[in-house]
Amino acid sequence: MPKLNFQQPINNAARIIEEYSVGKRNFEKAELAEANLQNLDLKGSDFSYADLSTANLRGANLRGCDLSYADLSEANLQDADLRGAMLFSANLRQANLQGTQLEKADCDHNTHFPPNFDAIAAGVNMSKQLV
Repeated sequence: MPKLNFQQPINNAARIIEEYSVGKRNFEKAELAEANLQNLDLKGSDFSYADLSTANLRGANLRGCDLSYADLSEANLQDADLRGAMLFSANLRQANLQGTQLEKADCDHNTHFPPNFDAIAAGVNMSKQLV
């Protein structure tokens, strides 16, 4: 088995699938813009600071994932499971959140949702601002 160079960012869906299947959950700073991750089970993974802009995450299980500071702008999250996910300072502008499960996901006032999206009605926990 070849050695992985952990200095290189993860930049394709096949590598995510392979590494998740052997127990890896740290995908911090992954570069997955436009990746097709539809219907994948990636629960409990760390995608903090990842670029998932325009990615297809439709139906993906992202339950309990750390998506803090992730760029999910224009991502397709339709019918995805983000229950209990951390969305602190995440960019979800123009993301498709139709049918997305967001109950008990955590965010802050720096998290950007699509216009007219009511995060509180969706069950998201808004953290209090620090003074």
